[in-house]
Amino acid sequence: MGTRKERERQEGLWYDAELAVAPGHPFYKRLNEVLDKVDFDAFCESGCAKFYHKKLGRPSLAPGLYFRIMMIGFFEGLDSERGIAWRLADSLTLRQFLSIGLDEKTPDHVTISRTRRLIDPETHQRIFTLVLEQLAQGGLIKGKTIGVDSTTLEANAAMKSIVRRDTGESYSAYLQHLAEAEGIDTKDAAALLRMDRKRTKKTSNEDWKSPNDSDAEITKLKDGRTALAYKAENAVDMETGAIVAVTTHGGAAADTTTLPETVMEAGIAVAGLIAEKTGEGEYAVHPLGIEEVVADKGYHSNDVTVGLNEMGVRSYVAEPDRGTRNWNGKAAAKASVYGNRRRIRGERGKRLQRQRGERIERNFAHQFDTGGLNRLYVRGRENVHKKFLLQAAACNLALLMRSLHGAGKPRAAHDRAVEAIFAILAVIKAVDDFLQLRFANTATCSQLSRRSGCRLLVCTPAGNRAV
Repeated sequence: MGTRKERERQEGLWYDAELAVAPGHPFYKRLNEVLDKVDFDAFCESGCAKFYHKKLGRPSLAPGLYFRIMMIGFFEGLDSERGIAWRLADSLTLRQFLSIGLDEKTPDHVTISRTRRLIDPETHQRIFTLVLEQLAQGGLIKGKTIGVDSTTLEANAAMKSIVRRDTGESYSAYLQHLAEAEGIDTKDAAALLRMDRKRTKKTSNEDWKSPNDSDAEITKLKDGRTALAYKAENAVDMETGAIVAVTTHGGAAADTTTLPETVMEAGIAVAGLIAEKTGEGEYAVHPLGIEEVVADKGYHSNDVTVGLNEMGVRSYVAEPDRGTRNWNGKAAAKASVYGNRRRIRGERGKRLQRQRGERIERNFAHQFDTGGLNRLYVRGRENVHKKFLLQAAACNLALLMRSLHGAGKPRAAHDRAVEAIFAILAVIKAVDDFLQLRFANTATCSQLSRRSGCRLLVCTPAGNRAV
């Protein structure tokens, strides 16, 4: 297995002034300082040693290097491993961040994807937990109130390639069989399309699947298109915006069925962080764990409110207008639904619902829009979950960097540097204008003093007055 220590090299003996040298980006230098503080490379190497052989096989990608490379996708807004590999080969700053010399070859996308497939999801989860521990030590996880929300991402599989689960025939072959049953000429493509448009379509996941990615499910995306997709669901700390837990589901999974799993994952994560101390020696994480769950109306159902009530968690789930309901024989559901309704109508419930946009929706924007993961280029639920975990870990690192240095991404750090430079120039200009005005007033006072023959001339806002 390649390690960071093995990759360390002695400086060259010859004069190398003609080689290109990058000053390095301040953001990546500080990010490496944060990672080195927790001995990130040694932690990754100890957890991944079982996946590598000491001698056999092709030259491997060091585990610490692999996890850094995957996080670069978030910080640089790159959506695929191929794009990350191209960026690495093109950037002196990223070479310095990864400690790759100019005479060394950067990892290609095949090596990156092979390493991802090699390392199991549990190891990716431990890296995510390591970042969570750093957030808890920085006082950025409270753990009392979490918000849950989800989004769908288009899978790396086309709807045109779907096949029947029972027979394995393609959609076009299935359409031809329907046309034959109705007496339509199967060789007439236009007639087949007209028949397909007129019939009632029921492309259900029970009947159809993708031969390339059987875990992806047919669903309607937010832009109205029907596609094969996955669903990412996050549990977010409502006080700080930190991502506490990440779960991955098929694109057609209902919110009401996935919420319990996400809440339990978040509860386990928060429970493991209670003993973490901040730099001041305080315990920032709520000692009793999660007590409140906030979600939108897509998560509201009798089973959800009853389940959260049984977990000992107060629900603040927005309720859709369902009109008059029949509660005969549903005493437990009635009590839990009415309790949730009473809480969301209170001042705290309204405030938590308003904060969803700031704490949860903004997190999704950072993760999937500016983070470059607006669609998937990996296949299989396991690989997709690894991608989501590292994307969330990078998003949490950005939160930690913002709290420590004021910028969570390289571009934000660059913008802050530009703002600081303009602020310094503005101060210099203001001082220069003040000195010029002061010198002008002094010259005017001297001239008036000589003309009036006075020994003292007092300059006031209303004008110059001789004494």
